[in-house]
Parts: sequence; C-alpha cells; structure tokens
Amino acid sequence: MDIKLFVTDLDGTLLPSGAEVPRRNIEAAQRAVRAGVTVTIATGRMYRAALPVARALGVDVPIITYNGAVIKSVSGKVYDENFLPPDVVREVLAFCRARDWHVQLYADDVLYFAEHDAYAVAYEENQALRGETVGWDGLAAHAEHVAKLLVISDGAEQTAERVAALNEAFGGRVQAMRSNPTYTEVVVPGVTKASALRKLASMLSVPLDAVMAIGDSNNDLPMLQAAGHSVAMGNALPEVKAVCEFSVGTCEEGGFAEALERYVL
Repeated sequence: MDIKLFVTDLDGTLLPSGAEVPRRNIEAAQRAVRAGVTVTIATGRMYRAALPVARALGVDVPIITYNGAVIKSVSGKVYDENFLPPDVVREVLAFCRARDWHVQLYADDVLYFAEHDAYAVAYEENQALRGETVGWDGLAAHAEHVAKLLVISDGAEQTAERVAALNEAFGGRVQAMRSNPTYTEVVVPGVTKASALRKLASMLSVPLDAVMAIGDSNNDLPMLQAAGHSVAMGNALPEVKAVCEFSVGTCEEGGFAEALERYVL
C-alpha cells in the first residue's frame, strides 16, 4: 500500500474520551507527515472543538467537521460548507421541543442550547468548550448557517428510536445518524464523512486507493467504505469491524498509532 491521505475519526479513535491526544498518536502522525502522508481528521465535532486536536498533531491541513458538513483548514481557509435550510431547522426544533428532547444547534461555529441542563453541561465538559443558552425561541432565531443539530439521549436504544423518528418525519429533508450511543446528528441529506472524504481527496489529487480511513462508530461507516483502505479500532462497533480491511487495538491501547505504524509507515 502507498497511502497518501490518512483520515481519522476523533472521539474513540484518535482521542480517548475527554482526554488530550496521546503522545504516541502525535508522534506517529508527525512521522507520517514527514514521510509525505497528509494526516487529517473527520469528526462530528464542530470546527472550534476539533481545532485544538488538529493543532496538537502539528499539521495545517483541511479538516472535516460536523460529520462532513464543513471542510476547513487549521489556518481557517474554508473549502466546503453545507448548511441546513432555516425553515427545516425550525421544523426540527419544533419536533424536538414537542417531545421534550434535548437538542442543540451549531450556527456559524457557535454552539447554542435552549437551556443549560445536565446534557449541556456534560457536552461542554466533554468537548472542552462553552455554548450559549438562548431558550427555544433563541434557537429558532439562530436557524441561519446551521451545519448540524445534535439530539442527546440517555442511551443507545433511545438514540436508535430518535434516529428512526427523525428520518421518518422529515422524509429525506434531513439525514439523522448516530455518532455515539447517546448522540443523534442531524445534517443535510447526502452529507457524510464519506462525501467530504471524496471531496478532500479530489482537492488534494489523491486517488481513493491511496486513502486510508480509521474509525469506530456508525457515522464512520460511509467514510470507511469510501476509502481505498479501512481500519477498525478495537473498540469499534461490530458493524464497523465487519466492513473494515484491518483491525487494531482500542483507543486506550493506542490503536490509532498502531494503524499508522503497521499499515502506513
């Protein structure tokens, strides 16, 4: 294999939950960069939350954020943006409000909550950032330039039910997907980490058979299937492992670095 582009998921892959990027991962990424490989991130996180991690890797490359909705370099150059229509954003908000679901939105890379509840507090701690509490009417007032909405639930079964309910209710006007056991991501239909990976590879003139992707969760599946080569983390879901060419250790065991060391370097 002659890998020219290595695309990694962030949470549960490159980054243990709530932790800094492990030194071994940083060193492996930098060795790959010195070898001529473009190492980048594809995450459901907002750009502002992904930026410190990209900087920790010591690279200035386009990073894929909001599950593929925005591609933007570490230095701030925008390569691609996909925003939900404002009327659809307001309908999704009303749908969630009627069911008393926690939903938050991201407009112009600012995080907004209806209320600063336990879900909001836990999210801020996990992402190492702060959002703005604006009430339900305030959320509706920030419906422009929304890259995604996030619904947070109490467990995997509830998340699956909410993914299904949103996809059924909005009939192709949004795309809802699970990114971890409690997160339902709502984005523009057709926007995935895979669509962004293809765009990025094309921009960098890298053929897909020279692209390797690594991940652990459902929202990584399209990206892993689009890349020429795919790696599943040891902590990946069974359906992720089923589609991947290779498998490595868990996030805590340094599976990200193992992938670069074994299959790229």
